[in-house]
Amino acid sequence: MTRFSYELKVPRERIAVLIGKNGEVKRQLEELTRSTIRVDSEEGDVFVEGDDALSLYTTREIIQAVSRGFNPEVATLLLKQDYALEILSIADFAKTKNHLVRIKGRIIGSEGKARRAIEALTDAHISVYGKTVAIIGETEAALYAKRAIEMLLSGSPHTNVYKMLEKRRKEMKLKWMLPRDDGKGDEEP
Repeated sequence: MTRFSYELKVPRERIAVLIGKNGEVKRQLEELTRSTIRVDSEEGDVFVEGDDALSLYTTREIIQAVSRGFNPEVATLLLKQDYALEILSIADFAKTKNHLVRIKGRIIGSEGKARRAIEALTDAHISVYGKTVAIIGETEAALYAKRAIEMLLSGSPHTNVYKMLEKRRKEMKLKWMLPRDDGKGDEEP
């Protein structure tokens, strides 16, 4: 049987979160994904092995999510088939260190209001950690949250970003409310 593996770098301050109290988080993740996780706490290296390539890829995504600031409970949402992780580099948009701090603040907003507003309008989870913004959500929600954050990083006013998300939210509600033409008529199954 073929063994697959990944090697990841995790910030030292996030290693304890990945391992959990008495190794609980690591053990639960190994059980959920049928993988083996070895952690070098000194260097921040994490080695993941398993027989199932898809499950191992998901394990890698969960570890990346934890390393980007998500708590393990939110990160394990990635086990759901229709959930995705998006990671944006704030440094790609910043010209200087001061600019990086300023645009990071735009994403978070006063007392976290901007981040919470985007989360509420997209039903996605957002973590601003270091020089990155990470998003976890259903695939479409994660993409809209990513688009909103890219708009903020590029300098768009918050109101324009919120209007775009509100319009998208209304479109999605309409989409779910409209009857689907599946060729079966209006009869109940």
